[in-house]
Amino acid sequence: MQNLLITGGCGFIGTNFIRYLLSESDTGTSAGFDGRIVNVDKLTYAGNPENLAGFEEKYPDRYHFISADICDHRSVAEIFSRFEIDAVCHFAAESHVDRSIVAPDAFIQTNIVGTFNLLELVRENRDAIKLFHHISTDEVFGSLGVQGYFSEQTAYDPSSPYSASKAGSDHLVRAYSRTYGLPVTISNCSNNYGPHQFPEKLIPLMILNSLEGKSLPVYGDGMNIRDWLYVTDHCRAIWLIMNHGRRGETYNVGGRCEMPNIEVVEMTCDILDRRIPDKNIGPRRELITFVKDRPGHDRRYAIDCAKLQNELGWLPNESFATGLEKTIDWYLENRDWVARARSGEYKKWIHRQYGDAGE
Repeated sequence: MQNLLITGGCGFIGTNFIRYLLSESDTGTSAGFDGRIVNVDKLTYAGNPENLAGFEEKYPDRYHFISADICDHRSVAEIFSRFEIDAVCHFAAESHVDRSIVAPDAFIQTNIVGTFNLLELVRENRDAIKLFHHISTDEVFGSLGVQGYFSEQTAYDPSSPYSASKAGSDHLVRAYSRTYGLPVTISNCSNNYGPHQFPEKLIPLMILNSLEGKSLPVYGDGMNIRDWLYVTDHCRAIWLIMNHGRRGETYNVGGRCEMPNIEVVEMTCDILDRRIPDKNIGPRRELITFVKDRPGHDRRYAIDCAKLQNELGWLPNESFATGLEKTIDWYLENRDWVARARSGEYKKWIHRQYGDAGE
């Protein structure tokens, strides 16, 4: 893999993956990639090229950013040809469940039609393509009871338009592998958290509201359980799968950090109370407000990642406690980024750099 197309590389996980490959890893050393990255992102509301500002100058022969829509066959075909793409890592997706409930059409278009378009381009360039890796989610499996874990054999049972659209894209990737013999791998991950996550997601929202003394809204009784995965651990897993995973296989990636949502919020409050006490705000747990539950809200997710561990030797490095501390550190140290992301100010930066591409 020398010419790697990364879709959605200006989003949360894509940003961290590009940083991991080019400049960072958990050990402080190279991730072992010496090729060229072409980052294609439509720059929707959560796509922020400021996350990778300066990378084209720092890595002039190794990193290229192009604003394009993965649903636009002609534009992406030109990218395949121009950069002699030989591998794809597909992050690009609409990913927020609440938004999918209000406006599902964008999720069907990007997550299903966009994935189909990429697979068609891989099929057209099959002699050159070494791998198509598809990033998916544990939400495709639906909800667990109080016991058990999602494995790679768990039947799909999506509950929201978002998870249904991701399930559809997973099925397309498998079908193209089986029908056309394309070299693919799929990873289904649990809830990611860490630096550069858009502020609407649970952990950054709780951090930022806590700092400002705002209400901390928690759905239902707060006992919905998620398996939390620190984003750098996820990036390591993706790269392992891409390099050493068996083609045609799916690998589940979990953080082995099951937590009820209410405990996540309480831990965030306690860390900020310890680090930045504020007499005007008081104990931040008192800001917690329980709100009406979300429609189709899955009760529990938990990932069995034994296949990834046994075949590729991967284990998460971060516990939830250490990962949350690092995440809070990043948001405290990057308040200017937060302010621009929340206000939409970064869109002005996009327009200065790329014209109307961010619309």
